[in-house]
Amino acid sequence: MLVGSGPDDLDRALAACARGDRSALRMIFDREAGRLIAVAQRIVRRRDLAEEVVQEAFIRIWTHAHQYSSDRGSARGWIYAIVRNRALNLIRDGRREHAVDDVEALQDHDATDEIMAAWHRLDRTSHLHDCLAALDETKRRGILMAYVGGYSHGEIAGRLRLPLGTVKSWIRRGLSALRECMA
Repeated sequence: MLVGSGPDDLDRALAACARGDRSALRMIFDREAGRLIAVAQRIVRRRDLAEEVVQEAFIRIWTHAHQYSSDRGSARGWIYAIVRNRALNLIRDGRREHAVDDVEALQDHDATDEIMAAWHRLDRTSHLHDCLAALDETKRRGILMAYVGGYSHGEIAGRLRLPLGTVKSWIRRGLSALRECMA
């Protein structure tokens, strides 16, 4: 049925989910769940809550697969946005049991290094790599922290020691330039 690991596989899997094919959802889960839990865990800061977020996200993926449209973005981006939004909703709803009070925790260099390692592992011949490389370092780092690391704008501002409004503007302008380049 759906084998491989290309981006078109996720498109096909979402289309199959929309038709009620449970094996397609299983394929998405098997392929992406580990990374999705890592993204959610960066946001909610607890493994058990991250797993809950991903479980809820997969229910939403199953029930809303018919809403995915490849002309509005990649299947992977759509899936990761659901997880990210679920994690942020969990925090906003106040169900998170502990808050990050320690400013030093927001400046964890190991996590930032891991995000930049993901950037360096990206296929250098890909169009996405070229488009990200065209951005200045700070915008690229902000986008990677948000979309690879799953950090909120506030967490990014704390880590980069910049005003929140500046970070939001940079990410918004960076995403706009990225969309333009990818088109």
